[in-house]
Amino acid sequence: MTQNVTVVMAQINPVVGDISGNVEKIVESAQQAKQDLNADIVVFPEMTLTGYPPEDLLLREGLYVQINKALSTLCERVKDVVMVIGYPMMDDLGERFNMAAWIEDGLIQASYIKQNLPNYSVFDEYRYFSAGNQPCVVEFKGIKFGVLVCEDIWKISPAAQSAEAGADVLLNLNASPFSFEKHQDRIDVVTRRVDEVKKPVVYVNQVGGQDELVFDGGSFVMSADGEVMAQAEEFKESLVAVEFSKTDSIVTVLPGQISPLHDRDARIYQALILGVQDYVRKNGFPGVLLGLSGGIDSALTLAVAVDALGADKVEAVMMPFRYTAAISIEDAEKQANTMGVKYSVMPIEPMYNAFETTLSEAFAGYEEDVTEENLQARIRGTLLMALSNKTGKMVLATSNKSEVAVGYSTLYGDMVGGFSPLKDVPKTTVYRLARYRNTISEVIPERVITREPSAELRPDQKDQDSLPDYEVLDAIIKAYVKQDKTPQEISELGYDEAEVRRVIRLIDRSEYKRRQAAPGIKITHRAFGRDRRYPITSGYSE
Repeated sequence: MTQNVTVVMAQINPVVGDISGNVEKIVESAQQAKQDLNADIVVFPEMTLTGYPPEDLLLREGLYVQINKALSTLCERVKDVVMVIGYPMMDDLGERFNMAAWIEDGLIQASYIKQNLPNYSVFDEYRYFSAGNQPCVVEFKGIKFGVLVCEDIWKISPAAQSAEAGADVLLNLNASPFSFEKHQDRIDVVTRRVDEVKKPVVYVNQVGGQDELVFDGGSFVMSADGEVMAQAEEFKESLVAVEFSKTDSIVTVLPGQISPLHDRDARIYQALILGVQDYVRKNGFPGVLLGLSGGIDSALTLAVAVDALGADKVEAVMMPFRYTAAISIEDAEKQANTMGVKYSVMPIEPMYNAFETTLSEAFAGYEEDVTEENLQARIRGTLLMALSNKTGKMVLATSNKSEVAVGYSTLYGDMVGGFSPLKDVPKTTVYRLARYRNTISEVIPERVITREPSAELRPDQKDQDSLPDYEVLDAIIKAYVKQDKTPQEISELGYDEAEVRRVIRLIDRSEYKRRQAAPGIKITHRAFGRDRRYPITSGYSE
């Protein structure tokens, strides 16, 4: 006798803390999956009810009152399809758990406690949860489903437990954040688990932006032979069905929809779009504005903002000074007009002169130095924040990871803003992404991409007057920040040791700036902030 079960991966975008809104999204998704895809079981991501990561919301007892009400609501409103839901739970002793519930016929028929609690990179689950130690296997229409949560699939024990308890298929609920290499990491890990336990895996991932994190979706089903049989789109909410068939004791996966994956640059660009879109949308801003300098960082930021929000919600401001090149003004205006955004020019010379006059007595006897350069940047920052206060639009900062790393940016100047899309994007990647965006439609003037980068804060200034070539700088930053290599190990890769040590000193000394910077989208395995947490005050040195 053959039994068939249709499982739908509900790749949804919850809002952290909006439990009632998330319930509505779950109900709508479950009903649509039943109606359009004839679903038997709908599997949602990890912590679906709260969104992920809820962080210290998990410490509030009132959260669990809302969670319990939400679970009751789901049981009442959805009775014609099974739902597998992720949520947090607090017991009578105040102990908290990362849970998954199997809801069938209006009741929670089974529940599972996550066993492997990640406590590295952006994860702090030891801070909030206690671990489980038991499998959860539920039989439905003759097929036995084992439930796992996210990190459980990265180690053998929970999957092996489920298999030993009789599971035919493993359902894995995830909130796995994006980095440009992460999807392949997931495929590799699930391939190893499948090879070890010989069971198909349904890997359902969250999608959407949450502060610095982006969740890229890319949910997939892998057969017991290690073949991807269905795959959801990256960076989009979707419902994807896959059918399991059991004949005698053999469970097979029937081929389903397989959406193609983006290549590296397209994937990063889509992550930036989604991160900006959700930060603005979920926080209720009417739009964004940014300083458009005629340089490549602000040019790419403008392109991302327009692609994320639409031209009608984006404003660009050029704030020229005596050192601003004519081509910078021309290129900024050209891009703003090409992209159809509101554009204005606000020269800062009168304000700079006023500051200079006011400070002249205090500055008497001092030579001109970086102070005057920073003053220009801070005037621009003040103008942008004034526009933000008046219009309600959020300022986007435009600094890239290379600048953030070595402090090549001005506190309360070009660092001002509510969000920093390029914060984890190295300068060399900025150039690649600008080229990529122009393959879709040419919105960034070619001259912006090819000219030597300059902050234009003094005559004939070039970035490379103060910094190594960006190819070299980014390689040193990657080796030190991501790979934790010593100065000697980095110099052995072929870089000048004195240059390496100078860059490392700049990185270490700039931690105080990074602590005051706007949040930005994580795209690499190790971003500043949530990933890399270094003391500001430290006597340590290598």
